[in-house]
Parts: sequence; C-alpha cells; structure tokens
Amino acid sequence: MLDKELLLKVLKKARSHGGEYAEVFIEHKKPVSIHLEDKKIEKVITGVDSGLGIRLISNGKSAYAYSNDFSEASLLQAASEVSKAATNKITDPVIDLRIKNPSVSFPIKLFPEDVTIEKKISVVRKADVTARSYDKRIRQVSVIYHDFIQKVQIATTEGTITEDERVHTLAVIQVIAADDSIIQTGYESIGGFIGFELFDEIDIEELSLKTTKRALMMLTACRATGGRMPVIISSEAGGTMIHEAIGHGLEADLAQQGLSVYSRKIGQQVASPYITVIDDPTLQKRRGSFRFDDEGTPSRQNVLVEKGTLKNYMYDKLTAMKDGVTSTGNGRRQSYQHRPMPRMSNTFIAPGNIPPEKIISSVDKGLLVKKMGGGQVNTVSGDFVFDVQEGYRINNGIIEEPVRGATLAGNGPEILKSIDMVGSDLGFAIGTCGKDAQGVPVSDAMPTIRIPEIVVGGKI
Repeated sequence: MLDKELLLKVLKKARSHGGEYAEVFIEHKKPVSIHLEDKKIEKVITGVDSGLGIRLISNGKSAYAYSNDFSEASLLQAASEVSKAATNKITDPVIDLRIKNPSVSFPIKLFPEDVTIEKKISVVRKADVTARSYDKRIRQVSVIYHDFIQKVQIATTEGTITEDERVHTLAVIQVIAADDSIIQTGYESIGGFIGFELFDEIDIEELSLKTTKRALMMLTACRATGGRMPVIISSEAGGTMIHEAIGHGLEADLAQQGLSVYSRKIGQQVASPYITVIDDPTLQKRRGSFRFDDEGTPSRQNVLVEKGTLKNYMYDKLTAMKDGVTSTGNGRRQSYQHRPMPRMSNTFIAPGNIPPEKIISSVDKGLLVKKMGGGQVNTVSGDFVFDVQEGYRINNGIIEEPVRGATLAGNGPEILKSIDMVGSDLGFAIGTCGKDAQGVPVSDAMPTIRIPEIVVGGKI
C-alpha cells in the first residue's frame, strides 16, 4: 500500500488540469483455485496480483489509467495522462487526506492462507467421492474450491483514505447423472465473506449428496406441463429472479441511460405492496459484503423498493454526481484494471409474515420452484426467462411429483406487482454477477412467494 505523501502527489497530479473528483485504487490480491474433474485434480492455481488504478471525473465523464508498476515516476506519469481529460486548470488543488474507519466488521476465524493446499484438496475429493459412490448413474462430477484475500486502499480528493481486507471462500459442485438418453445436472454452491470455517458450518459431503440426489431425481421426473398457472418460488431457490428481474434495473447507470424499465420512476409503485427490496453489503458472511465499496464509500443498507414504491437507485460516485445525490456505496469493480460502476451487493426481498406451508397449501394446481437455473432479462422492457432446475407439481395444496424441463417467462414489473403472498422465511444464493465484461461477487435472496399467474414453459 502507498504512503500518504505519495497518494497526495498522485491525486494532485490527476487534478492538475481540473475535474471534480479523482481517486487512487490500490489492490493486492492472493487467490487460490482448485479444480477437480473426472476424478483428477486438473488445476491448482495460486499467485499474487497487485496493481493500482487512477480515475478522474470531469464534466460527467471519467478517465482511467492502471498499472502494476508502483514506482513514483510511473504513478505520476499515469496521473498526468488522466489529468488531460480535464480543461479547467487548477494551479494547486487543496487536498487533506485523513483515514476513515469502517463502521462494520467481518471477523474471520480461520484465514484460508493458514490452511494447507492438501487440506483444501481434501475438501474437493470428499465431495467427488461422495457423489460418485452414491449411484452408478452418476457419470461426471466437477468440484471447484476457491478462496482469496483482497486488500484494498482507496484515496480520494474528497480527503479520505480507506482500507479494506476482504476474505472469501467458496465451493461449487456440479453432478451429471445419465440413464439411457436422459441426462440431468445437479448444481450447488456455497461461500461468502468467510474463512475456511465455511466447511465447519456446512458439511461438504452433505452438500455433495444433496446435489447428487437432485440430479438423480430429475432423471425420473415427468415433463413439466406448460401454460399459465400459479407458481410458488421457495426461499430455497435463492434470489435469482429478484437479482435479474429488478436488481439490474435499479443500478443508476442503466436507469440514467434509459436502459431500465424503472427509469424515472422514483416515487412510483413498481411492485406489490407486499414487496420491499433491499441491497445490503453489511450482512455478515455474505458473498456481496464489504466494509467500503471500491470508491471508499462506507457500506450501508439501501432500501430500493419499500412496500411496492420505488425509493432509490444504486449509485456510485459518477452517477450520483449526475443526479445531484450522494453515492449509496454501490461503486464496485472487478479489479484495479477496471473502473467502478453501480453494482448490486446482497440484494433481497424482505420477508413477510406468512408461513411458507400456508402459501403452498393456498394453491390448487400449480408449480413449486425449489431451485432456479440460469436465465436472462431485458432491462429495457423487463421481460425475462428463467430455467427451473428443481420443480414440483402442486395439486390441491399438496406437493406432488417432481417435474423437469420447466421455464418461467414474464415481465419483471408485472410479476412483482402481482405477488400476493410473501413468506416469513429467507434463503440466500451466491454468484458472480457479470456486467460490461466485469464480474463481482454477489448474493441474492427472497422468501417464499406466490405469483398468482405466470407463463410456465413445458409440454402442452
């Protein structure tokens, strides 16, 4: 990390031709990845990546330069290049840097760097053996272990220096089962802002068994019936739908560009009165958590939709300047090689007060979704399509046989306005969210909800 005097020199050089704001982002990251495929450890990747990015905001636009050369001459040269984006020359910009302390902490019990590679490899091998030994119809097992320790330092012309240490550990299991011409896949992932104690809290063999049983169950599941029908999405499904159907549309850059169905709708009803949507990077152990965002703004809970009314977008510094508001602490970037942009963190629908079993019993004939698959959404129109990885037929309020091949298709605002029951539970899922060729760790969640009618793709 850089000392205060050098940071001051770089910031002053970046603003030497003007501009409203400049920042220096320093990153030091140590990742470990282990990939098991076909009973063999295919990859063990370790290393260190360090670098620095310099950004200037001037007249609503940003200029960015990055380097992994930390010499003073190199940094001042990069800052000089960035400064050329501004034209209103400042002779000697006044900047007084002070350290800003975080208001939230994330205690780590067992740092991944203190765990041997052999112990990490044993985790993936346990998951592999558990899946393969369960049933002869298991044809392939893929297990990925990943951890990283990321240290960041951010200095800004607003006069702050912030530092954060982010420790992430995760595991991903994919199991493929086949019987004659039918092939089905089970998938599970765990992890977050947590150390190796993750595997004390969650048994990797139990997780592998759960994944395996899902793949096998789907081999004998009947084809889903298509049509318009009530659908219950369980909290176990995670918040994929809320992430895609509304989350991206509430990122301020998309809203400002008119690329969101929620553009210019602050204060308007965009969802059912039962729906409150929150983005909160302060949650313990969640994959989208942090003390400061990648612009040095302290993390905080942001209520985006309150009882159906759109309250706020997710802002970074640049988009906040354009709207004349304060950043919500959602400025995130993949690494020092990328400029920040508004991104989600931990995004979820707040729980209601209805027991999940009561919601299920309220449906005469419909579909229960217990695990979502992939999907896509058009942020301009709000139209979406999602795969259902694990679903069940509901008949007379009772969960019956599993079904496969189901998809959900609809329009985000319309579906959110139609939700008429919200459960008292809450289930999280993790992921890496992609946007503009950048990926950042996130989590999403929702309680059990009832959608009175949605298009279900399946056999007719």
